[in-house]
Amino acid sequence: MTQNNVLKGVFLVALGATSYGMLATFVKIAYNEGYTTAEVTTSQFIYGLIGLIIVNIVQRSRSKVAVVKPTTNHVIQLIVAGTSTGLTSLFYYLAVKYIPVSIGIVMLMQTVWMGVLLEWILDKKAPSLQKTIAVLVVLIGTALAINIFEINFSDTSIDWSTGLFWGILAAASFTTTMFTANRIATHVSSAQRSLLMLTGGAIIVFTFAFITQITPFNLEIFMRWGIVLALFGTIIPPLLLNAGFPNTGIGLGSIVASLELPVSVMMAYFLLNEQVILIQWIGIIIIITAIVIMNLNFDRKKRMM
Repeated sequence: MTQNNVLKGVFLVALGATSYGMLATFVKIAYNEGYTTAEVTTSQFIYGLIGLIIVNIVQRSRSKVAVVKPTTNHVIQLIVAGTSTGLTSLFYYLAVKYIPVSIGIVMLMQTVWMGVLLEWILDKKAPSLQKTIAVLVVLIGTALAINIFEINFSDTSIDWSTGLFWGILAAASFTTTMFTANRIATHVSSAQRSLLMLTGGAIIVFTFAFITQITPFNLEIFMRWGIVLALFGTIIPPLLLNAGFPNTGIGLGSIVASLELPVSVMMAYFLLNEQVILIQWIGIIIIITAIVIMNLNFDRKKRMM
C-alpha cells in the first residue's frame, strides 16, 4: 500500500466522520423549528433510500465486471441487521432532544467499550490488557466530558435521566450495527449492503413514525432538512468510510474516525451556543486518546508487514 493511498484513505475517512459529526446539530435545529423525531427520521431515511438506489444503479451501469448479487438469505440477514441502523438514529435523535448535542455524542462514543464487551461475549475472547486500559480511559473521559459532577438533575430545562437513557441505547444499537456490518455478506458491494441495511432501518423508522406521530405530518421537513440529514447521515458518510477504510486499515481508520467527536461538539458550540467548559474538552481528548490506545497496535503490525 503506497503512502498516497494511505493519505487518500485518511482524507476520505476524515470527511466521512466530519459529516457524521455535523448531523446531530442539524437535528437539534430542526427540533427548535418545531419538527418531530418522526418527521426528521422519516425524511432522512426516504431521501437516503432514494440516494442509495441511485448510487447502486450508477455503480451497476459503470461496472465492467458482473456485480455480485446477494442471496435471498443474505438479503434477509442484511435487512434484519439494518434494523439496528434505524434504532440508532431514533435513539440518538431522542437523546439530543433531551440533552445537549455535546453530551449526546459523548454517549454515542460509548461504543468503544461496548464493542469490546460484545466481542468478549460473542467470540468468547477476553479483552487484552491494552483494550482493558482503553475502556477504563474511555469511562474516565466520559465522566469528565459530560461534567458528571456538575450535572444538576433537578434542572427541569434538561431531562438528564431520559436523555442519558436514550444515549446509552443509541450506543448499544450502534455497536450492534458495526458488528453486523462487518460480518454479514461482506463479499457483496458496500453500496448494495448499505441499501439493504438502510431498508431494515427504514422499516423501524416508518413504524415509529406511524405509532408516534399524532399530529399531521409536516411535509415541509422534506424541503427544509430532509435532504441535508440524508446527505450527512445516510449517504455521504457510508460511501466515504467504505472507500477510505481499505486504504487506512482498521486501526488508523478508527483513530481518524474519532474526529466525529470534536466536530460534533464544535458544531454544537458554534451553531447552538452550547456551553462546553475546559473539563469537558479534557474528557473528549481522553476519549480520543483511548481510541488511539486501542488501535495503535494494529498500525504497528501493519508497518511491520
